[in-house]
Amino acid sequence: MLKRFAAVLLAVLCLGLSGCVSGGAGLNSYVNTNKGYEFLYPTGWVPVKVSGGPDVVFHDLIEETENVSVVINPVEEGQTLQDLGTPSELGQRLAQSIISSVEAGRKAELVNAEARESQGITYYLLEYEVELPNQKRHNLASAAVSRGRLLTFNVSTPERRWPKMADRFKTVVSSFTVY
Repeated sequence: MLKRFAAVLLAVLCLGLSGCVSGGAGLNSYVNTNKGYEFLYPTGWVPVKVSGGPDVVFHDLIEETENVSVVINPVEEGQTLQDLGTPSELGQRLAQSIISSVEAGRKAELVNAEARESQGITYYLLEYEVELPNQKRHNLASAAVSRGRLLTFNVSTPERRWPKMADRFKTVVSSFTVY
């Protein structure tokens, strides 16, 4: 009886501790204390070095165009996220930056924009449908202002994978935290 109790207790303890290590089923945690942000990303994704681009990028090993990234831009001292506009206004400006980046022939449509607050910090959650010359994509973003910077966390997948990945990516984008 005592051995069975000890085995059950050990199993419960192991499951409890593994829940503390992982941010969720199939998700890993990335923390950058120097720059003041953290997020969850899918297990099995690997970091990618991008010079002159985002601060950090992870992508799937199999579906390499599926990725998460953090872009950091300065804002005027004391400026808040609300000072940059409503969720829809900032979302439209970010859509324009998607369109004007790298490839010609891009189209980006903001399909949802909302605000949420967590621990006194406002986040804008944005959803885009992006059309490239050779494919359609679905992007989610979370934007926040911290330490005089606009931090934008992006999650992107081909549109054909969106129905399968939507719930997981909504969890990932909601995990983005700045401090």
